[in-house]
Amino acid sequence: MDLGISGKRALVFGGSSGLGFAVARALATEGVNLVLAARNAERLEQARQQLSGTPGVRVDCRSCDMTSRDAMKETVAYLRSTGGLDILVLNTARPPSPMREFLDENDDSRWQEAYDQQLKGALNILGEISPLLVEKGWGRIIGITSATVSQPMPRHAISTIFRAGVQAALKHLANEIGRYGVTVNAVAPATILTESLAKFHNLDERAAAIPLRRLGSMEEFAGTVAFVASKQAGFITGQAIQVDGGMTQSLT
Repeated sequence: MDLGISGKRALVFGGSSGLGFAVARALATEGVNLVLAARNAERLEQARQQLSGTPGVRVDCRSCDMTSRDAMKETVAYLRSTGGLDILVLNTARPPSPMREFLDENDDSRWQEAYDQQLKGALNILGEISPLLVEKGWGRIIGITSATVSQPMPRHAISTIFRAGVQAALKHLANEIGRYGVTVNAVAPATILTESLAKFHNLDERAAAIPLRRLGSMEEFAGTVAFVASKQAGFITGQAIQVDGGMTQSLT
């Protein structure tokens, strides 16, 4: 299927590794030009080199700290001067490790770290960069949240609380800017086989709790994000799309 986004330009936060890199690769396959954003300039350059071989696709990097409002303003200025923006992929950092139950989260520094990296950073990005898409009159904003927002999982208290805030912000934004041709959605993963999942969880136990009885791949997740960015997904907005193998048991 031709997703109709070849030649568009996407800014992918957290695009140097993990799910963010997988999303960037999926978009590049569809002919989307990329700006990869993260804090680590060396890892960004490595990611850029890996993706630069895609025919007809330009890959740029932007080393920045999403927790800084000024850094986001500078990123907007950079985007304006280098071709604008069509697709924004909002991918924030993982919560502090190890994961804990809510009543065990009694360290204020962990709450502050998670707030800064997950919610504050997301609000900075959405507040500063969304107007670029509004001005253009077409755009896709996709926030990577978590299926735990709909079905909280043990030891995911911090992650669930702040990602729920991100999902709420996306819903409000969808209602506000849909009239300008910009869709805003969350894509909510769980049980995707990533390096961090393999490091902190028993994979057999996780797979056994999923109706499909297996873990999802990063390619499956990234493919979903690419579809949400597509021309065909133009009537989907304000939604949280679960990519979890059926783990979430709610009806809505």
